[in-house]
Amino acid sequence: MNEQAAEGGWYVDDRCTNCDVARQLAPGLIGEVDGRSEVLREPRNADELGQLHAAAHACPTRSIRHSAHGLDPELDPFPLALTDDVRLCGHNSTHLAGANSYLLRRPSGTQMMIDTPRWSATLAERYQALGPITDVLLTHRDHAAHGRRYADQFGARLWIHEGDLDAAPDADRILRGTDPVEIAESVIAHPLPGHTLGSVLYVADERYCFSGDSFYWSRGLADIEVAESVTWYSIEELAASLARTADQLRFEWLLPGHGDRKHLPADEMAQRMRQLTERSAGFRQQPINFGALRW
Repeated sequence: MNEQAAEGGWYVDDRCTNCDVARQLAPGLIGEVDGRSEVLREPRNADELGQLHAAAHACPTRSIRHSAHGLDPELDPFPLALTDDVRLCGHNSTHLAGANSYLLRRPSGTQMMIDTPRWSATLAERYQALGPITDVLLTHRDHAAHGRRYADQFGARLWIHEGDLDAAPDADRILRGTDPVEIAESVIAHPLPGHTLGSVLYVADERYCFSGDSFYWSRGLADIEVAESVTWYSIEELAASLARTADQLRFEWLLPGHGDRKHLPADEMAQRMRQLTERSAGFRQQPINFGALRW
């Protein structure tokens, strides 16, 4: 039995894959210990209890548990508002390696889904209740598992880049080449080959950057980072993509698939992107090593 479970209260079971999702949602309550998440202490008030429930409802392996009772569905906060325009879907999927997904509200009242949570018709209805969903935007092949099913449920268009088309061959819209393209009013797709051949990031309203797995905010390093040790296609190609693209990007919110989210002034984000581009020029491809990720 898990030692934390034996002691009573909240614990993380042995299925944890160290995806970092729980630590993003319950900082200070859940931390990384020996390459996995552990509950550091019990919640002390209703707000902290809510954080633990958010982490538990997002956890892709449902590893966050209480020794005496199950999760309270009334404390499921998802979709969780990050701003007036963006919600975190929660209910992360093992088929997407636990990646985060988002809902982006447009001025018309419609929404776009960027990557997807685990498949559930009940969840789909919950997301649709906030407004019609017109598009499901896939950032790359690793996050394609539930795209078609959600798109069909919503009556939405499914998007992917040609470089990763074999992961979603029935996509409705196919992005091509490396030039940015406006796919909806004030929503720009920037192809960014590197993490995979068909990686794309989406920037909305010069405010939100949905970066997939191309780059993320590292809490430990307090900066924008790339997953240098988990790059499936080419880290050198990713460096070239950043050199070509970084100066075209303007955003305040960094919203990745893996790794933490961050809100900073646009000018500071731009400076950090320039610095990331300079650092990445020296990166060289290395064997895949999930244990070397710098959360």
